[in-house]
Amino acid sequence: MRLRALPFVAVVLVSLPILFAPASDVPTAPPGADKLVHLALFAALAITGSLARIPRTPLAATLAAYALGSEILQAALPLHRSFSLADVAADLSGLAFGLLLCRF
Repeated sequence: MRLRALPFVAVVLVSLPILFAPASDVPTAPPGADKLVHLALFAALAITGSLARIPRTPLAATLAAYALGSEILQAALPLHRSFSLADVAADLSGLAFGLLLCRF
């Protein structure tokens, strides 16, 4: 593995407990704060994936699938969490923001 991929791997590993923690482990926060977490997380995934030189189209497609799939799994697994289109929208917004930022 190339060293430039390590930050991407680290962010992927950080994303797992954020996205798949049981509801009882999710800290309380002001309304909407979780959307900022989703946006920042997927921006970080897009930025570090771009810096790892993962081709843009596969990176975007994979992260978009991860955004949708994580929400589906939150609802399907016994995590006592629910599917949220608003979370998917925040994920996709972060993804788009991160990819756009990397273009410059």
